Amino acid sequence: MIELANEELKFSFPDVHPDAELTIEFQRTLRIPDDDQNHPLPPGLGSFPVQHVDDHAVNVPSKWLQHGGVMLPMFQSEAMWLNFDSMWVEDRDVSYPFAIKVAAGKQCAVSGESWAEGLARNPQNYMIAPEQPWLDGFVVEKGCVRQFVAMPLGAGYSAEEQITGKAEHGGLQVAVYPMKRDVFERRYPKPKRRMQLGRDSLCQSMAPEMACMTPDMGLAPGGRMKQEIYDDPYDLNDWKIDAGGRCFIHLCNSMIWQSMTGSLPPHPAPTAKTYTDSGLPWFDYYDDSMTAVDGSSTLSNLKSVAQLSAEKGDVALPENESVTPSNLVLCRKGLKKGQVREGVI
Repeated sequence: MIELANEELKFSFPDVHPDAELTIEFQRTLRIPDDDQNHPLPPGLGSFPVQHVDDHAVNVPSKWLQHGGVMLPMFQSEAMWLNFDSMWVEDRDVSYPFAIKVAAGKQCAVSGESWAEGLARNPQNYMIAPEQPWLDGFVVEKGCVRQFVAMPLGAGYSAEEQITGKAEHGGLQVAVYPMKRDVFERRYPKPKRRMQLGRDSLCQSMAPEMACMTPDMGLAPGGRMKQEIYDDPYDLNDWKIDAGGRCFIHLCNSMIWQSMTGSLPPHPAPTAKTYTDSGLPWFDYYDDSMTAVDGSSTLSNLKSVAQLSAEKGDVALPENESVTPSNLVLCRKGLKKGQVREGVI
């Protein structure tokens, strides 16, 4: 079952296990500079407002109704990241494991391949939670992603259009598969260490003016970011494929969000330069116990928004100044749940 609660998608599988629950949050964030430099992780600036497509059936495009799912507003050149949080199972001292597939315009953000049912290992077309805490973009090489950046569908910037030559789907597609109960109970008979991390919400926002335009937005590859997507340490048969849940997340141009929903979208995020000049933190996360997957050759060959914008002679990516973060917070997995890191004086 899939529910929308507190701006998060909640996937629950009570027929598999009472604690088989995973939430996915869509975080607003800084757009990192698209300058071919590898940047650290930007902060979370709070959740995007997410609403049911069916609640606005009169105003949304007919194809959105066909897909169902939910919708959220994004400005042109705005960035996002996805936060994964799986249910903590108290009597086993571990979070329930899930396999998660994420596609943009039905092109896998991990492998670059077209959407297909189920899971694949060669190349791996999914992530595993709780080991993978978040996803910020398209996996272009080992240890590096290009940030998810919203662009109008049909403008030629989205990964979907660059790979398929068509502006057909847009948005995000997510599928979640729980670990089989017998596998979970066999693998985790005793407590296991785990660390919960979050990139805190640091900013609040207001709403902009609106204009009439096409609502559909797609995700294009933006700036380069240091982020590892971890290899699945489990067996492919450990996942209960026939119990998976799927959802379409429609990306609506923020300029017409109010006309469709009656509510105001968030104000655009601050620029990376403004944020950095204020001395606010960037983040670096690593897990010594995991191995990262190789990047996708398909995705690595995509042109970034800045590259395409230069070729087109337009200004699709305003305020793209390079920055050098001075306040970098290192987040290392490996602490026991509830354990406080001791400071170094």
